[in-house]
Amino acid sequence: MSPVLTGDRTRMIPYAVGLVLLVVLLALPWYLSAYTISTVSRILVFGLLAMSVNLLTGITGLPTLGQAAYFGVGAYTGAIVATRLTEVGPLQLVLCALAGAVAAAVTGPVAVRARGVPFLMITLAIGEIGYSAAGRMDGVTGGTDGFRGIPPVVPLPGMEPLTNDGLVYYYVLACFLLLYGLVAMLLRSPFGLALRGLRDNEARLRAVGYPTTRYALAGYVLAGTLAGAAGSLWTTVQRFVSPGDMGFGVAALALLAVIIGGAGSMWGAVLGAGLCIWVRDYLGNMVAGHGELLLGVLFVLAVYLLPRGVAGFRLPRGGGPTEGVEGAEPAGIGASAGGES
Repeated sequence: MSPVLTGDRTRMIPYAVGLVLLVVLLALPWYLSAYTISTVSRILVFGLLAMSVNLLTGITGLPTLGQAAYFGVGAYTGAIVATRLTEVGPLQLVLCALAGAVAAAVTGPVAVRARGVPFLMITLAIGEIGYSAAGRMDGVTGGTDGFRGIPPVVPLPGMEPLTNDGLVYYYVLACFLLLYGLVAMLLRSPFGLALRGLRDNEARLRAVGYPTTRYALAGYVLAGTLAGAAGSLWTTVQRFVSPGDMGFGVAALALLAVIIGGAGSMWGAVLGAGLCIWVRDYLGNMVAGHGELLLGVLFVLAVYLLPRGVAGFRLPRGGGPTEGVEGAEPAGIGASAGGES
């Protein structure tokens, strides 16, 4: 067979897989229970949060434990907008994304001057400040009791509110696909290449004239924007927000999803998020009280069996399993990764 034809067929494989996956996602509400489809909705939302973590940890080379803060900002903004301004989902999504961007722009200049572990600790402090503030601002967030009474989302002006779990899932899926596509396009742009250059060799990037601190801040704000949008969808699915939604547990789980999925790979981050939520919420319910233990087992297995993450695993033509697929590097904190989106 002609090498050209073989190459064309190889390039078509990801599109074929994507089409099959889309058909499966569209068919899920017809075959799954309401609880399970709600879990899938949470997986999609958490996948977006994991993508925001991956933008910093895997793409830009800045390991973070602070994205839950911007996720919480988006969630609380969505709750306030839904109860006091509008129930229209797309408008909520935009406003929450803007809120996440503003919060990241305000706190980012302090964080991006550091690298490595100091950056990780600064983002952890930002997350803890956000968590503490959410628990104390009773008049805005509801304090430790959380924000209740959030109305169901309206997908477009003039349409009925979505009260069915299946319809909410379709709305979340549409938003997820839109945001995933936008991030994938951005990472293939010169800006995305500059972020990878910042991760791979910041000194060289600075030597050729790139303002690396500005690029790091831009990547930080972009990640905050995506986390804010994810927070909006979290409010849509849960219709309840509490300080725990922006606590350390959420931040650590998102970073764990990136490590398991493969740092640098966006689809790997989403897959890692799916595995984490499935283990915590589904298997954790089957083995009551052991959800955190199961997550720990999953992490250990991933580190030992898939050091590059799920996205770094493939079966070569001539042998057994190997790691090293292009676009995924060792899935550790601060690991370099070749960013396949």
